[in-house]
Formats: sequence, structure tokens, C-alpha cells
Amino acid sequence: MRAIRAAAAALLAVAPLTLAAPTASAEDDGFPQEGTAHGVTSFGYSVTPETVAPGGTVTLKSDGCEVPTVTVTSGIFETVTLNEGRQSTATVDFEAKIGAQYEVTFDCKGERGTAKVTIDGASTGATGAHKGVKAGFGNSGSAGVGTTEMVTGGVLIAGALGAAVVLMRRRQTTGS
Repeated sequence: MRAIRAAAAALLAVAPLTLAAPTASAEDDGFPQEGTAHGVTSFGYSVTPETVAPGGTVTLKSDGCEVPTVTVTSGIFETVTLNEGRQSTATVDFEAKIGAQYEVTFDCKGERGTAKVTIDGASTGATGAHKGVKAGFGNSGSAGVGTTEMVTGGVLIAGALGAAVVLMRRRQTTGS
């Protein structure tokens, strides 16, 4: 009986620690972080979506540039100027080659950062609309449930079962 209580107490003590453990997460703000394939810059930038059909539109964002304008250039759309951190859109040329990757360059007072855009033929039309909703976890960088999530879930379940056993034993001893 004491062993069961000790085990349950140990599991309950460990459960909050597993919840506080850091987990890997995708970037939420849409801006590349230092050390990513996009390069290291003192300002943030992004192109969304990263895959688009010829004639589709991409949204261009920049953040943290000390000058009021960022110039965005690429071989697949006209030069765009982002003013004071505001986002803008650009229309991809209809002549963009399907399956090709194009560089998009963001220039902040001479400092340059690049992102890639892939041209996809699966989407059609001038809007670049997709043929369906891409549903899932919401974490597009995730390949599924990770080890941390599995361990956390297991510990929480074990803790709940241990607490249930302790409460059931207490009820039996006090109810007799």
C-alpha cells in the first residue's frame, strides 16, 4: 500500500516537470530566424506562399529594417518597395517555369537577404488558388508526434492512474 502511494506521489511530482520541458516548434511569425537556410540578416523577411502557380500572387513582408523602405526583387515579378514595414503582394509572371525555384531578394540599405519561391503547376488560375484545404496539425514543420509529446502524455496518464489508485484505496479503507 505504501509502495503504491509512493509511486503515485513520484509520478505526480514528475508530471509538472515534463510539462515545463521545452519542445521543438516551427517559427510562428513567418520571418526566418538566424541560422536558417535563408541566411542571417539584421532584419526579418518572408515570402508566402513558398510554392505558387504562374500568375499567382505572393505576399512579401519585411520587419526590423532601420530605413523606411525595403526593395524586393526577383526574376518572376516586378520590383516591389515595402514602405515602413508594411506588407505587399506581387504577381508571378505567367512565363515562370513550372518546377523551377526562383530567388527573391530583400534589400535593406545594402544588406540583402534571400528567400526561394518554387513554381508549381498543380495550382491553376491567376489567383494561384489551391485545389483544396491543406488540413493537419497546424504545425507544417512537424512530421507527427515527437518523443517529448509521447513521454509527456505517458507520464500524465501514469500520474492520473496512480492518483486514481490512491483515491480508490483511500475510499476502501475509510468506507469500511
